[in-house]
Amino acid sequence: MEIIPAIDIIDGKCIRLTQGDYSQKKIYNNNPLEVALEFEDIGIKRLHLVDLDGAKQGKIVNYKVLETIANKTKLIIDFGGGIKTNEDIKSVFESGANIATIGSIAVKNETLFFSWIKKYGQDKILLGADVKDEKIAINGWFETTELLVTDFIKKNMAEGITTIFCTDIAKDGLLQGPSIDLYKKILLAFPKLNLIASGGVSNNKDLEILKEIGCSGAIVGKAIYEGLITITELKKIIYAG
Repeated sequence: MEIIPAIDIIDGKCIRLTQGDYSQKKIYNNNPLEVALEFEDIGIKRLHLVDLDGAKQGKIVNYKVLETIANKTKLIIDFGGGIKTNEDIKSVFESGANIATIGSIAVKNETLFFSWIKKYGQDKILLGADVKDEKIAINGWFETTELLVTDFIKKNMAEGITTIFCTDIAKDGLLQGPSIDLYKKILLAFPKLNLIASGGVSNNKDLEILKEIGCSGAIVGKAIYEGLITITELKKIIYAG
């Protein structure tokens, strides 16, 4: 199982929210590049970079952070937050992202999203399923739809998507453990899906459980920044496979 550290950006700084609440914001580093370099130094290969300003405003804001990290590291970067148009996704790749993370637009404009899969290939697109009570949430988690996560996954797998990351908003940022039952349900329904867990990871045991149930990856953020999973521990996990 691949461990993918997350760097969330507001005002160019590395921050974390609690349950997606912008009023519950904690700054961990004013320089996201320093954080990215630290991850790279211990052997991390991939980074989940989120433009929270972009997610909230519906347009990409933190291009410069992406460009800086892409130019100064060799990390594989998946970048999301505010990608809404053909110009947006093109700019994200031109700014150095290896993968574009897409959420809201896959719900609001399926035709456009499916055209991106066809144009760039599903390996260049990481689809996010942000979930509240098993229903898809969009627009920076400000809006919950009536679309069930299972229906969302089924429709997108039919279009060639093989990897999805799923965040249970109720768990995100609380450090109380990931949404194991939800992930089990998804994996049972879609055994061929590469499922990346996101939200709630609080310690090494959580990562072990996610691996045991069949998740292909885990996005980890706050647990690292709060020292519940130390850089030394993270290094051991990476090299242990």
